[in-house]
Amino acid sequence: MKHSFDRLRLDAVCRSFANAQGAQLAALSHLDLEIRRGEFIALLGPSGCGKSTALNCIAGLLSLTSGSIWLDDLRIDVLPPEKRGFGMVFQNYALFPHMSVLENVGFGLKMQGVPREEAKRRAREALQLVQLVGHEAKLPGQLSGGQQQRVAIARAIVIEPPLVLMDEPLSNLDTRLRIEMRAEIRRIHSQLERATIYVTHDQDEALSMADRIVVMKEGVVQQVATPKEIYSRPANLHVARFMGYRNVLPFAVIGERGEHVALSASGVTLTGVPMDDAIALAGGSAISVAMRPEDFERAGAGDANAFDVEVEMVEYGGRDSLLLANAPFGKLWARVAGEFEAGERATLRVAPSRVLAYAERAS
Repeated sequence: MKHSFDRLRLDAVCRSFANAQGAQLAALSHLDLEIRRGEFIALLGPSGCGKSTALNCIAGLLSLTSGSIWLDDLRIDVLPPEKRGFGMVFQNYALFPHMSVLENVGFGLKMQGVPREEAKRRAREALQLVQLVGHEAKLPGQLSGGQQQRVAIARAIVIEPPLVLMDEPLSNLDTRLRIEMRAEIRRIHSQLERATIYVTHDQDEALSMADRIVVMKEGVVQQVATPKEIYSRPANLHVARFMGYRNVLPFAVIGERGEHVALSASGVTLTGVPMDDAIALAGGSAISVAMRPEDFERAGAGDANAFDVEVEMVEYGGRDSLLLANAPFGKLWARVAGEFEAGERATLRVAPSRVLAYAERAS
């Protein structure tokens, strides 16, 4: 297998499993995706959305029900995993407990028949890249969780793979280590100049690390875009909810305001952004509005897009407070600077660009 490529292409990849009754259930449905050399791609979604299935199909650990996978002009879905030559980092590290760190890192090279001294040299270089020099003789059980994950990464990259696959590699680490390891993984990726496909259910991980994010639901891709696009312009309500838009409320369209749309519910009028062409601009058309808790702030006199709320519950957060508030149009989560008390009345505002209007109805 070559050590570099221009693009990895998934063409209409499907993978089905039989349930207890023998019926076929689609874990992946016609997945089309193209990944360029040097890209960091995050497969993002809740448990059961098909992201790990997609990764295992690319790795060769699962066969395809239909479709094909190409590395440039080479079809690889017909090749066994060892012929694809990809590096893989698992959630549980999968280190050999009886082998030293150096032996663990060099194991793949040994399987490839690389001469012993060359394998040691390359293993040491990989350990230097993951900043574990000095730990070569230790056993995995003598390392912290973060160090074990670095060993797993070194083992994946030492074989100089054209593609590195990572399946929720940080989920077993505490919050501080996860944040540190995000930066480390991104640094290592940048130095390798290889493509990385990273599976996660954590939107913060995906936003902070990926060049592009693939959001999935029930085996179907919902949106492929940059972190900024995914964050600010979710393609549908599923993506919006998964990316932190906790407030999804019914409104009605009452007209256009330039590039914006005027919305109304229970006597409150807001200006928002139409997110799809299916929004009917005729008065009274029922739509859904999505807003993030952190996009609210206290309103001043005469502010547009403002409304009154009564605070029902407060979670103190230091510089800000998370409120569950009763607005005229429904219950609302809002993260607002300052301190509040339950029962307090307040006036909040939200920028029109952060009020996203979708034609689909909230379920």
